[in-house]
Amino acid sequence: MKRLSILLITILTFASCGDEVEFNSPSIQGNKDYVLWRAEYFNASIDINGYLTITGGNNVETLELRIPSVAVGTYTLGDVDSMEARFTAGDGTVYSTNNRPDPSVTLYPEYGEINLDKIANRTFTGTFRFNAFDPTGLKVVNFGGVTNQNPDTPTDDPVNGGIFYRVPLTSGNIPSVVFTCIDAEEQTDLAQAAFNSTTASELMYINSTDYINACNILALALETQRSYCGDIDGALQSRIDALNGCVFPCEIAEDNRNTAEAEEENATIGNYILACINYQLYLQEQIDFCGDPDGSIQLELDELNCGDDDGDGVPNIFEDFNGDGVFDDDTDGDGIFNYLDEDDDGDGILTIDEAKDVDGNPLDTDGDMDVDYLDNDDDGDGILTQNEVGDTDGDGISNYLDNDDDGDGIFTLYETGFGDTDANGQDDYLDDDDDGDGLLTANENADPNMDGDPNDAVDTDMDGVPDYLDNI
Repeated sequence: MKRLSILLITILTFASCGDEVEFNSPSIQGNKDYVLWRAEYFNASIDINGYLTITGGNNVETLELRIPSVAVGTYTLGDVDSMEARFTAGDGTVYSTNNRPDPSVTLYPEYGEINLDKIANRTFTGTFRFNAFDPTGLKVVNFGGVTNQNPDTPTDDPVNGGIFYRVPLTSGNIPSVVFTCIDAEEQTDLAQAAFNSTTASELMYINSTDYINACNILALALETQRSYCGDIDGALQSRIDALNGCVFPCEIAEDNRNTAEAEEENATIGNYILACINYQLYLQEQIDFCGDPDGSIQLELDELNCGDDDGDGVPNIFEDFNGDGVFDDDTDGDGIFNYLDEDDDGDGILTIDEAKDVDGNPLDTDGDMDVDYLDNDDDGDGILTQNEVGDTDGDGISNYLDNDDDGDGIFTLYETGFGDTDANGQDDYLDDDDDGDGLLTANENADPNMDGDPNDAVDTDMDGVPDYLDNI
């Protein structure tokens, strides 16, 4: 009702100017510099972006009113390029609400309005008012706008403006889905949430690609919101400016680098290569986004060794035992440096196949402080790994990792000294009936306290030969 009242007042104002005005037919009219201006022709067009332009003119002058959406509402002029009133004078001078006034003319923003009040049968009705300036900002065309905007010295000049009434659409079509300011605001909210997620506190690293992509989407959404909603207070432009062109922030790159450095320093054999490559990535990003004026970051990057030259699962850096940077260690003395030796301890088991935990870190099966890939007797049973083949007792543990190869309860370490007690061609440490009496060694009380050491073996006949070795 308020807009209709304003429309009627405006109509009456025009009617009082001395020219007959009939608003039962399409028309565009305005109070240009307080003199009635009337268009002799008029039309409306919608471009591929959905922008609506109302055009009217006579034989010497043209008025264009442009808004970014075919939706009823108020659009503020003099704020963003997408909402514009343009007047072309008879001498060819183009006056636009997007031209800023010279400070000598006014120090205050010149905001106008286009009010799209009604859309019916492919026609458009509404009102407008504005001050439009030439490119110099010194000359102005006024359609009912107040020329003195200083709030401290309010003017009594009337705000008459203009009207467009049932202007027909002659080019383009009304979109089936009309994009509005509300849609733009919702789009920005979604983009902001996506951007915020790239820097969530629970993330160990901030991914630069994700950050930049999400930032660009947010910047575009904010620009779109400015186009469809305006930005009189500059809040949207401030948010765009704060994105800094979506350049990845140096301080984030430094945080990533510090986190990666700590991971690399604390890495183990099983995860070092991945941690080292990760560190390389973030060192390079620190150079890319922060610069490297003294070359110190590049030097550190160059000195990193993330390789595993022999492909044995042990990174080169862990094959330099004394940490002197010279990879000349040769555990098995075969003349091949460990970092190039696929079998570092020469025990016949490739280093990559030696025992590891679930994280890929080497194990020390016999607990002698030498991990298996550097130990030529992995189970510490006194028999070199290269001489222990198969799985004699079928317990699923290969002999070279089994401290009781025949599963008779006596550790192999303690059976190697007895040779072949029953002379059946099978050494005791592989024979589960050492004395050949038909009774399994494990059933002859060979180790009552079950510690694998037969020192406490039972000697029933007290002849000095324990039962598991005595066949009589």
